[in-house]
Order: sequence, then C-alpha cells, then structure tokens
Amino acid sequence: MNDNDKQRAGTSPATVDHGHLDRQLARALRTAASHEDADTRERAERRVERWRRVLRGVTSGSLQVGSRTPMAEFPAWVTPEVVRGGFATGEASAGGPLLPHEIDSASRVGVPADRRALFEYHLTDAGLAELTEALEHGRYEVVVPEEAALLVVAWLVWAGDRAAALRLLDTMDPFADRLRFAPRPTSAPPPDASTAYRSTVGQARDEVAKRRPRREIETMREALTVWNPFADELLALWLDTTDVDSGRVLSRVPDRDWQRRAHDLLARYKVLAAEHRLCGKHRKPKENQAILRVALADTAAGRPLDARRRGMLQHTVDSMVRRRGLPGSIGHAELRERQAAVATLPAHHELARVVVRRLADLPQDSGTPHTDALVAPVTEAEQHRSKVPSGSEIPASIRRLVERALSAPIGTLIERGIVPSAEVLAQLVPQLVASTTAQVYPEAMLRTLMAANHRAFRNRRSLLLLNLEHQVRIEELPWVEAVSGYHEAGTEPRENARTVLAHLGELALDGFPATILPNPLISQLSALSGNARLRVPWVEELAADIFMGRFSRKYLAAAVLAGRLLEGSLYERYFDIDYAAIGASVGGEVDWRTYDEAPVARFGELCRARGGAGSGWSPAANGTVIEQSQILTTHNLAALAGPVEAAPNWPDLARRSFTIGCWLTARVQGNPRPLSTIKDVAYGWRQTVFHLSMCTETERAETLSWLDTEAIRHPSHVRKRLAPVLYGLHAVAAGGRFNARGELQNGAGRRLVGWAPGGHWMAARQ
Repeated sequence: MNDNDKQRAGTSPATVDHGHLDRQLARALRTAASHEDADTRERAERRVERWRRVLRGVTSGSLQVGSRTPMAEFPAWVTPEVVRGGFATGEASAGGPLLPHEIDSASRVGVPADRRALFEYHLTDAGLAELTEALEHGRYEVVVPEEAALLVVAWLVWAGDRAAALRLLDTMDPFADRLRFAPRPTSAPPPDASTAYRSTVGQARDEVAKRRPRREIETMREALTVWNPFADELLALWLDTTDVDSGRVLSRVPDRDWQRRAHDLLARYKVLAAEHRLCGKHRKPKENQAILRVALADTAAGRPLDARRRGMLQHTVDSMVRRRGLPGSIGHAELRERQAAVATLPAHHELARVVVRRLADLPQDSGTPHTDALVAPVTEAEQHRSKVPSGSEIPASIRRLVERALSAPIGTLIERGIVPSAEVLAQLVPQLVASTTAQVYPEAMLRTLMAANHRAFRNRRSLLLLNLEHQVRIEELPWVEAVSGYHEAGTEPRENARTVLAHLGELALDGFPATILPNPLISQLSALSGNARLRVPWVEELAADIFMGRFSRKYLAAAVLAGRLLEGSLYERYFDIDYAAIGASVGGEVDWRTYDEAPVARFGELCRARGGAGSGWSPAANGTVIEQSQILTTHNLAALAGPVEAAPNWPDLARRSFTIGCWLTARVQGNPRPLSTIKDVAYGWRQTVFHLSMCTETERAETLSWLDTEAIRHPSHVRKRLAPVLYGLHAVAAGGRFNARGELQNGAGRRLVGWAPGGHWMAARQ
C-alpha cells in the first residue's frame, strides 16, 4: 500500500486538527488560483474539491476519522479516496462519475449509461464471454482493486465454481450501482514480471509534449540574431565619423551618403522594434544601443549634440570597440559567428516535438525495452519534417523524461539513475511483488488476474487509523477470498518469493545506502515475506507529531530479532544496548503474535528512558522515543541481513553510507533550520555502524581507517562536526564506552543520534 504519510500509532477523533485541514485546503486554493502551469492548476482544483469533502465529512460527523471504515455506507474492503495525511474524503476510488470507457461500453452494448446496467450486462452470456476473452488474452487493466471483481466472477464461472461466483455477486450487488466492478480495456499485453518502468510510453509522451518555448531562450535568440547585428551597424556608422588617430567621434562631418544610411537604419529600427518585441534592452535610455540610436536620430535631423551627449556617445563607442573589437575585425567576426551558431541551435520545444513523434509510434500503455533510438540525434528524414537540423542532440532534460519509460530489471534502472531513491523504488516494486505473489495460483489466467489485482491494491493509500488498528489486507477483498481455495500448496512459489525478497532487499541496501526504508517499500517486503512463509517483523516509520507512546508487538519482536544478530557486536556496544535482556523479556519466544502486553509495554518504556523523553507529550519528545525504537530494531536492517539473507558488500555499504553522511553534514553549515538534515545524518550514521558490525574483523579495521581518510576530503566544518563522532566510534571499537549522556569520559567523543529536544550539538556553527 502507498503509505507516503507514515504509519500512525494512534490518536483520538477529538484530536483531529481542523487547522491542518484548513491549511491544506488553503494551499490547494492558492495553487489553483495562481500557478502558471494550467495542468498544475487543474490538479490543484481537484485537490481543493477533495479537501472540501474531507472538511464537510469531518465537520458533519459523516466521516469517522481513524476508523477502518471511515464511510458508514461502505465496508472496509471498498477502496476509499484518501488525501495527504490519511484522511478519507467520503468518496470511493471506484465510484464517482462514469469514466469514458464505461460510457463507450454502455453505448456499444446498448444499455443505459449507469453502473447498475453495466454490472448486469456483464452477468449475461455476452458479458461473461467478453470478460472471459479479456482473461484469456490479458487485455485488461485494473487500476483500483474493485475493477478485478467481475473478472474473478467470470473466472469462477469458467472454472465451473458457480456457487463461489454467486456468493461473490451477493457481496458485490449492494454496491453495483455506485462502484466500478469491471476492468478497463487495454491493448497492452500483461507486463513482464522481471522488468519495471517508471512511466508508460504514453505518460512520457505527454510529459515531453508539455515543453513550451521558453521566453528567456527566445529572448536570447532574438538578441543574437536581430539586435546584436543591428548594434554592429549602428557602431559602424558612428565609426565612419571617427578620426583614426584621435578616435574622436564626429571628427569627420557626415556627408549625404552617411545621412541616407542613417535615415535607412532608423527606419529599419522602427520595423524591427514592431516585429521583435521580446528584447527590451534596446529601448532603455542608458544602454549602449539606445545611446547610439538616439544620438543618430538627432544628428541625422541636424540637431547638434551638447557636450554631455557627445561625451556619452564617445564613451559608448570606445567601450564597444574595446570590448568586442571593430566590426568586421577577425575577433569580432569570430564572436558573431559563435553567437550565430548558438542562435541556430534548435530550441528544446522543437526537439521535444521530434521526440513526441518518435514516442507516438510505440504502444502507449506500457514501457519500452529500448530508449536509445528515442533520444538519438535528429535524423535527416526528421529534419525534412520538422525543420530541425539533422545531428541535433536531444537535451538531457528530455532524455530523462523518455528514459523513465525504459522497461528493464529494477537493478538496471537503479544503475542508470532512473530510480533515484528508495521512495521511487517502492513505486516500482509492486509489479515485481505482484507477479511473485500470484505464483501461488497454478492456473495461468487466474495468476495474471491476481497479479493485476495485487498491483492495484498496493497503490491503495493508507488511512489514518487509531489504536494500532491495521490497514485492510489483500486477503480481505471478497474476490480474493473467493479464489483462496485455488492456491498451490507446493514449495516452488515459496522459494520464488524468498529469492525475490532477498534480491529486493539487496537492491534496497545497495542502491540507497544511508537511507531509511520508506513505508511503501516495507509493505512490499512484508507481502513477499508472507508468501515466502517467513515470519519477519517488519516495522514502519512512525510519525512523531501524532505518536501516542504505544508500540505494537512487532516492534519488540524486531528488537529481539536484531539481538540474535547483533548481540556482542560493535552496534550493540556503540548504542549501549542490552540485547540479552530484551530477548529474556519474552522468554526467547519467536512468534511475536503470542507476546503478552507487559513486555511490549516495557519495550515502550525502555525507548522512552533511553531517549530521556520523560513523561510529557510533544513531537520532539515523541521523536526521541521513535528514534530509540529504530535503534533497537535497526529499522529492518537486521531483518534483511538475518532471515531474508540479503548479502551485499558490507564494507562497501559502510563506506558509501559514511560518504553520504559527509555530504549531508556539509548542508548543516549556515542552514537556518538544520535539524531535519541532522536527523538524516543520524539515519545514515546508524546504518554505517550497522554495516560495520556485519563486516569481518579485518574488513572492519580497514573500513574504520578508511573513514578517517574520507573525512579529510571534506571541508573543515564537516571534519569538525564529524570529529567527535569518529573519535567515539574508534573508542568503542577499541573497547571504550559512552557515559549516560552519550559522551566519552574525556569529552572528545560523542554518540550521534538525530533527536535532541534541548538543541543538537551538531547544529553549532563551526
């Protein structure tokens, strides 16, 4: 599930911050009213309407904030429309007005344009035949999970299980007039399970097509092609009146030919100024070109220049010649040739049109395995069509948009920089996880359908929930439950899921060192471990602003798991953890679902005591408690290194994590709000210590030495901030210990954590 607002640990409906809702609405209103991009304004207008629905529902009480069923009219399995922060709007994602494909379907089969009529049509022989054909060829798209429901009905009928089909229809029928239960038609084949892409070809095409002429570029082009040559002509005309020896302008009296050329040039100026209006510099009285032109107009009209005007004219001519040389000279000619070459370069929007035509020739509903030809230089054939010179290079900004449509293994996308963060990785993983999860279904059509349903379900946004309630699970969907008896019982799907899980874990670790695993990615890892029959206590990142001090059982289980891996390690000593005591608190029990509340509560008390949070409530105090839970659990690193058996290059990860930490530390200097950056530094440092703990003794000694060498490469303010951190790590590695304040007895070393309610020592100016 897409949980981009972090897992909630519990609030009360009475604590709903109406001010927060008002601020979100106001923000959307400002964007809708003032943003320069029309598409952005349109999206903001849709957000405005969603936030208004949230406010109306919360105010009237029709929305139950914090409930798994926030809308009284719908059961929990219905996908709610959710806005930032986990607030339901009161609408179902599969509801709302009919979509264009629904209207087309109603017109094609001759039924009224409403959902009940379409639902009933799909239950006729003709409708079931259409659904079965879509199943056979995989030519359908499931965007929200409900759109898979009628396909499951059709499959059950095809499989001869009419009783299960009827039971499922009984569940769906009360909502058939409001929800879309039929899939969307598509011409694209089912996606390759081994590859992923960030955007479809059609989406990439739309993004490239948004490129418009940039005023500043067109202004520069006008200056180079129109006004610079005109200024050269003005200068040349004045130089014809200049004495060669003295350099004094108007030393020679203009003759009739000079007067004629002056009048022609002034007349042409009026035409140019009317046609070319992007540049305004030539109109400014103090600019060189305006000084030359105004003086020319007066002189051509027989009006003498006073001493001040002559001085300005002389200074202008001298400075232009001094800066660029005489018009026609070798240096001046070379400069104008270079500028002319720049001016003839095609604009980005012109090159974008070439790329749009290339993309239009490909299937639009999926990625493409090859993008090199799409971003190659302009061909001669394209030059004839577009008037863009052949050989013109496609700019990097457009290449990046096209490469987002590359369909390739996720590791390849990471290597090429197409997946720049763990958050983006989490967006792509559902395709891989969906296909792996669906392997438990031996029948090919059902396997493809359940993969599509899984991909749609993983895009379901999480609700803000109270009292540690869990989000809706995929097995709670009625159509998934209806085919639950068709699972394969063999070991091959489990082994496949285990292999993919280890591969994904290594990709996350290796691709994004020093980065905390985002909640959407944790959700995917959890789904895979379930299919692999691995009981792994994956833990989400909690939100400090609404944390109520309670942890679920799996947080304690994650700490017990970390203890089995790290007891006696550098990590345990550095963070002063007693993993043996944590393990003893549950009697060595592995299955956290059987844990009593008492040890779970003591785990929360331990986190609070370690963070020095006291008994009060505040986001800062909550942050210290949450951070200690992340330290004790390693925030899923122990899960990846332990039961998942991810095996990256640990010394390399430690080095890369530390280097990223140095870059982040550099951002602290001069930062008026450095605390969020310091928290990121601490995240990365915690991972560096973990990676070091997974090294052999020889690898660890070599890497510790390397850290000192790497720190020297960075600015002095970075070295000064990290000096006590590195000193403390070396001291602990040699057998030393921090005191209760996280300092060495000599004061030279400090333990690095991110949250410090009283002000962080790393924020001090160096």
